[in-house]
Amino acid sequence: MQKKLPSQDVFDPTLTRLDERPADTAERLNRALEPEAVIEVAGLPVGRAVDVFDQPFLTRGARLLRAIPAEQARAILDGMAVDRQADVFRQAEKADRDALFPLLDDDVARIVRTLLAYPRDSAGSLMTTEFVSVQATATVAEVLDHIRAVHHTRETIYPIYVINPSSGRLEQTVSLRRLITASPGDPILTHCSGRAPITTTASADREDVARLIAHYDLLAVPVVDDARCVLGIVTVDDVLDAVVAESTEDVQRFGGVAGAEGPYLEIGFGRMLSKRAGWLCALFLSEMLTASAMQHFETELEKAVVLTLFIPLIMSSGGNSGSQATSLLIRALALGQLRLRDWWRVAIRELPVGMTLGAILGAIGVLRIAVWQQLGIYDYGVHWPLIALTVGAGLIGIVTFGSMAGSMLPFILKRLGFDPASASAPFVATLVDVTGLVIYFRVALVILHGTLL
Repeated sequence: MQKKLPSQDVFDPTLTRLDERPADTAERLNRALEPEAVIEVAGLPVGRAVDVFDQPFLTRGARLLRAIPAEQARAILDGMAVDRQADVFRQAEKADRDALFPLLDDDVARIVRTLLAYPRDSAGSLMTTEFVSVQATATVAEVLDHIRAVHHTRETIYPIYVINPSSGRLEQTVSLRRLITASPGDPILTHCSGRAPITTTASADREDVARLIAHYDLLAVPVVDDARCVLGIVTVDDVLDAVVAESTEDVQRFGGVAGAEGPYLEIGFGRMLSKRAGWLCALFLSEMLTASAMQHFETELEKAVVLTLFIPLIMSSGGNSGSQATSLLIRALALGQLRLRDWWRVAIRELPVGMTLGAILGAIGVLRIAVWQQLGIYDYGVHWPLIALTVGAGLIGIVTFGSMAGSMLPFILKRLGFDPASASAPFVATLVDVTGLVIYFRVALVILHGTLL
């Protein structure tokens, strides 16, 4: 009888194979219960464990290292890339961080503390200090010999950074591909482009670094100080991980959730409440203004109860148009397609778009009322044409306002120093709901004056 294989969704340390890809092992460790994950990590050869812990999406890294014997944890940390060490410490709780720091060599600990001191979303927090640099006086043969000697301790060997021997400034960059085809005796500078290297600063935002790498098609970008000395490099894989994390946070904020780090199933009950309750309470309090707006028009509602039938239609249309505009603008700002000074161009564009969309929805609303009236599905009264006109005109005003508000809010937040993604869809919908009611009833007062009102 053929033996039934265990399900891949069930964690079983006996399934670990040395030929399994480190990324697959890291993914299984993320799914496993912590005691089971500790057992597997403790049974891995050091080299294999280093490859697994170097995976950027491995969670609970600090807790796993703290749970295994100290000497084994020390060996794994020693083999990891410095930027990944910093990531593990950055994600760790204070108790785990304090317990693991003594396992690092003094020089490595100093570098890790330096990386941790940079803001979380900056280039400094992403960079690694393990890069290939050579003196500007070296020959191609000397550079290749140097790469052979240090390649196992470097994050990447493909970009080589040429340093001025007297000032320590970054002079040029050259690719390994170009050196392989060069004559060994050639000076290294003869194979550099001659153009000033593309660089960034430690304080630069990670999104700006991502755009820089994408725009110039770089494998890595050097991070320099004011004297143009290289502090480290940010590689394309680190940027990719950061962009995924940034996109995740933006999507969460846009849905009205404070940024929740880590896989969904590993977010504790208390932390889940803290990430969601604040936004919900703020939105609930804002929605109370809707009740206040309706109370203000209580007399009009008593005279023309039929107007209440279209309140959900009016509110949802305005909120939807605002959310559409907000999502488009947040993405455009994130990709650098728009800048703050472009707000007026966006306003000029959104105004006719909003009016046209409102007119389309308004026409559908008028048609719906007319059809229902003529077919006898519902009787809106003798003044049904005016009611239809009220709904149609109200939709034009509300959808236009929603488009304008949704497109301008990201600019306002960015100008005030906030993340534009904070202009979440629920927030925009709440804002437009309140204003939409006011617009709707003001239009009704004008059109229905002397008849129903």
